[in-house]
Amino acid sequence: MAPNVLAEVMGQEAEAIAAAAQRLDPAQVEAALQLLELCHGQGGKLVVTGVGKSGIVARKIAATFTSIGLMALYLNPLDALHGDLGVVASRDVVLLLSRSGRSGELLAMLPHLRRRGSPCIALTGGLDSPLAQECAVLLDGSVDREVCPLNLAPTASTAVAMAIGDALAAVWMQRRGISPQDFAANHPAGTLGRQLTLTVADLMVPVARWTALAPTADLPAVLERLTSPALGAAWVEDPARPGHLLGLITDGDLRRTLGSQAPGQWPALTAAELMTRDPITVTTAVLAVTALERMERNHRKAIAVLPVQGDQGELLGLLRLHDLVQAGLA
Repeated sequence: MAPNVLAEVMGQEAEAIAAAAQRLDPAQVEAALQLLELCHGQGGKLVVTGVGKSGIVARKIAATFTSIGLMALYLNPLDALHGDLGVVASRDVVLLLSRSGRSGELLAMLPHLRRRGSPCIALTGGLDSPLAQECAVLLDGSVDREVCPLNLAPTASTAVAMAIGDALAAVWMQRRGISPQDFAANHPAGTLGRQLTLTVADLMVPVARWTALAPTADLPAVLERLTSPALGAAWVEDPARPGHLLGLITDGDLRRTLGSQAPGQWPALTAAELMTRDPITVTTAVLAVTALERMERNHRKAIAVLPVQGDQGELLGLLRLHDLVQAGLA
């Protein structure tokens, strides 16, 4: 029974948002978007403010705009009246949220915002309120009633305010042509951010020349390089091109070769016979997630280590599947 009741109440809230979308004045919406565009173009910021539950919504709207590239901050109205108004400049746009449009703290801020020359946008359900009349732009956030049974707790009204804020941000993103790369730049720790910003250079393990094996290196030398330093692979240097990769030896290469040879033949094995010649490689500028895809799509055998080459083909490092997993890419 309870899930059906919840669905009914959520449906009422959704209806309130849909009705608000129909009530919004396109001219006022366009005016708000133009103010945001002007603010961004002038190097200003969006200042969002509100009291109580509207203040909580204001914080979220500010956080959303900041994450998509428009500098924004939440300004506590009480703190603003006691010194924090100093963060507001003439090139900034102020978005004021109030269910009634009669919040005393917001109304007390308006004269000071006017003196600064900061354009104000009211997002309120009080269309005939002092806040609505004093702001340059009015966004209608009214609702017929709250979904609270007492019609008292801000519920539908806060949902509508949040939806309007989200819609403004979405349309602003479209107009600015914000790309996934732009978004990722502000979310470096998120999955998308890691996928679009981390390169092979960020995650590879550099290798030193002294770790190279000659093609004629014997099995004990190969085993020593596979275990110290613990790179997950040993690399064989091209004698004709110092610093360049001739082949790669992984634990899997070692097991496969030893398994195909009689134990009596093991002492005669050399690095050249153990290595994978011309392994798949990447360069430092390749996205780490692209390198991971190359590892996963190889049909010859599982790849746990990729050699990383420089512009001249020299070996710079090794990219290990372990490091990709730790970075949250796999």
